[in-house]
Amino acid sequence: MINRRTFGKAVGAGAAAASLGIWPSSSAPASAATPDGRNGARLSSKSPGTARSFGPLRYVDAGVLRIGYAEVGPADGPVAILLHGWPYDIHSFVDVAPLLAAEGYRVIVPYLRGHGTTRFLSSRTFRNAQQVVVALDIIALMDALKINKAVLAGFDWGSRTADIIAALWPDRCKALVSVTGYLITNREMNKTPLPPKSEFAWWYQYYFTTERGRLGLEAYPDELAKLVWTFNSPTWDFDDATFDRTARAFDNPDYTSIVIHNYRWRLGLAKGDPRYDRLEERLAEGPVIGVPTVTLDGEVDPFTPAGDGANYRDKFSGPYAHRTLKGVGHNVPQEAPEAFAAAVLEVDGF
Repeated sequence: MINRRTFGKAVGAGAAAASLGIWPSSSAPASAATPDGRNGARLSSKSPGTARSFGPLRYVDAGVLRIGYAEVGPADGPVAILLHGWPYDIHSFVDVAPLLAAEGYRVIVPYLRGHGTTRFLSSRTFRNAQQVVVALDIIALMDALKINKAVLAGFDWGSRTADIIAALWPDRCKALVSVTGYLITNREMNKTPLPPKSEFAWWYQYYFTTERGRLGLEAYPDELAKLVWTFNSPTWDFDDATFDRTARAFDNPDYTSIVIHNYRWRLGLAKGDPRYDRLEERLAEGPVIGVPTVTLDGEVDPFTPAGDGANYRDKFSGPYAHRTLKGVGHNVPQEAPEAFAAAVLEVDGF
């Protein structure tokens, strides 16, 4: 079982590589937990995936949403909130959550707005997906569940959301695990072109700026998502059952609206809600994050910036560590669940 005192052992033969900031994609086997937090069968740290799911989901009214979420582990344990991205869902953490629960954590894994069982409470609410409202959803969830502070850990949209909370509301974030580092969006900087190879990786972002792209996402959500999975994680041999389990999250009635608005807003092609202008202005300034942080990069993730985390190092002023996971792509928690869980334990021990 992974714990803070045996963290170094958890990465097994990769200890020497870890000293260089490069972690193996898998670590020594750890005792997993069933959804109720009891010790169960051993988990592989990197596998094609299984059809295993969380137990029955829970729901809570929080802000403008009724949020669907999975909860694993003891109700009185320290809280870890795990945040997924697009085109993914809570099952990116289906192997991470029991590892943390076995260490005594209360693990909360919510569906972001527009995904899975999360629903808007009113049909009149603006289907807004600008970056700060997604973060405010998680603050509202914490308030509804009476969680004052939690370790926040995520990837993709989830990294951005966790980064924003750590930056604007550090009193709510005990510690941070952020895949791909500092992802807070500056829309002015987004106007600057990247080298063509980097732009190519964002092909769907430009597709979604068109009506054809919106209709394509609506007509072919599964096919598009599977293509993105394959491109984002070139070494991850996921099976159909693993993909199909997540694809059910795309059946949400607001899925297309939320995804399209998110990507168009980032490029300045869709308006946000003026009520959040001041918060977005603060985020555009690139606020430094002071909470304890571990950043993770997947070695073969096409969105991983060069420099082994160096280009965003100055954005984190508190206790800090960076890890690069060898042979891992974009969906870090699902491709390397033990390494992701180990990062949560490490950062919570700073």
